[in-house]
Amino acid sequence: MLILTCPNCGITAEETEFHGGGEAHITRFSTGSGDGDFTSYLFDKKNPRGVVFERWQHVFGCGKWFHAARCSATLEVFGTYSAQTFEPPADIIKAIKNKRPEWEMET
Repeated sequence: MLILTCPNCGITAEETEFHGGGEAHITRFSTGSGDGDFTSYLFDKKNPRGVVFERWQHVFGCGKWFHAARCSATLEVFGTYSAQTFEPPADIIKAIKNKRPEWEMET
C-alpha cells in the first residue's frame, strides 16, 4: 500500500485517502491543435516499470491536487510536491538518484 504525504496540508495517509489522476507533466493541447495531438494526449500514456510521476488528489482531506514520484514496481514513494510545477523539483530528483543511481529522467 502507498503512503503519501499531501504537500498542501501536510497530512500523511494511506492511498485510500487519495485519488490517482494519471501521468504528471504531460502536455495539454489548446485550441487550434490537431486531432492527432488530442488523440495522443488522451490515449498515448507511458506505463514504465520503475520511476513514475503521477497526479494525485487529496479527496478525503484538503481536496487539492499534487504530484508524486514513486516506483511502479516496488511502490516506494520518493516524495510529493506541488501540482503547480512544470517538472519535478531538485530534491525529488536527488531522492530518486540516491536510491537508483542508474536512473535517468526521460525528456
